[in-house]
Formats: sequence, structure tokens, C-alpha cells
Amino acid sequence: MTTTIYFLEHLQFCIHYGLHFLFPGILAWYFYNSQWKKVWIIWASTILVDLDHLLATPMFDPTRCSIGFHPLHSYPAIAIYVVLLFPARTRLVAIGLVMHMLTDYQDCCWNRYIMALQSQLI
Repeated sequence: MTTTIYFLEHLQFCIHYGLHFLFPGILAWYFYNSQWKKVWIIWASTILVDLDHLLATPMFDPTRCSIGFHPLHSYPAIAIYVVLLFPARTRLVAIGLVMHMLTDYQDCCWNRYIMALQSQLI
């Protein structure tokens, strides 16, 4: 079981950062073919929203769910990101921020699953 948990933790890491950087690049290439690099840079730069992790103690906790914990990952902030999807001027950044929040949410799901498996070991 510990080998399974070890594997899942590494798979979680790869999926998490793949969704932050690789997946936006694929979507940008598919939907914005002529400007995909510009769109990818915009979407990938939304990782800067993670600067709010600097306000937390400890700064990095791999088992902590960012959604609802950090200020820029709060539910009111996410609601603002969704509203920013509507004006054309803010849409690309908003898409990146919403993708970021969805990526962090799936990470929370991974954490819950892995912690449930670990609790079965005790």
C-alpha cells in the first residue's frame, strides 16, 4: 500500500503541474492557433496567483487544500474570476485563473483520496 501511495503522490505532482503548464499550452494551441504562444504565456502566468502562499504558515504544505485557504484562492476571489470571464478585455486572464483554480481543486481531491488511503494503513 505504501508503494501505491508513493506512486499516487508522484502522479498527483505530475498531473498538477501538467495542468498548470502543459494543458494550457495544448488548449492555447488548439483554440488560438495563430496566437497560441501569447495565450499560453498569459494562461501560464496566472501561476502568479500562488504568491498568496507567501502569506501562509507554513508557506508550503503539500497536504493543504489551497481552495478556500489562501486569499487569492478564496471563494469570493473565485467568484470574481468567473465574473471576469464575461468582459472580452479580461477573458483570457480569467480563463487562466479559473483553470488554475480547477487545477488546485483537483489537487484537493487527490489529497483527500491519498489521506484516506493513508488512514487505512493505521
